[in-house]
Amino acid sequence: MTDTAWHQAVDRYYEQDFDDDDPQGSIARMRDLLSARPEGDPEALFELAGVHDALGLEDEAIPLYRRAISGGLEGTSGLRASIQLASSLRNLGDSAEAVSILESMPDAGIDEGARQAFLALALHDEGRHGDALRTALLALIPTLDGYRRSLTGYAADLPGSVTTT
Repeated sequence: MTDTAWHQAVDRYYEQDFDDDDPQGSIARMRDLLSARPEGDPEALFELAGVHDALGLEDEAIPLYRRAISGGLEGTSGLRASIQLASSLRNLGDSAEAVSILESMPDAGIDEGARQAFLALALHDEGRHGDALRTALLALIPTLDGYRRSLTGYAADLPGSVTTT
């Protein structure tokens, strides 16, 4: 199966086969799909982690995300794996590691807004409320037609560290 065909099959899985009311069945159906990939394939590990994550099984998703990333997952999937790992860590109470991961990431391209949103949540959980609000505002400002200058100034005046993401 080509990479394109495999990714299309994954898309079909989420459209037709994923069922959060049947966690074990959903995982089994994804494992069947992943059998077309080589053992330890980072893309396959990322997809399996995502299924666990979507089912609320973050504790099982985290090691899979870590294996996918350490296995060399690249591109959009690599960036998304880092964002999703950080989100799962935050959900399980490790917001400090989530902040560390999200702050150390490069610009996430089409997912940059998501990276900043999850970073704002993790900063908030860490008690860094000014930094959290600044991060959220700076993510929002480019989408506005007006008020950019004033909101950028207000964001800069918020308490907390002065670094931006």
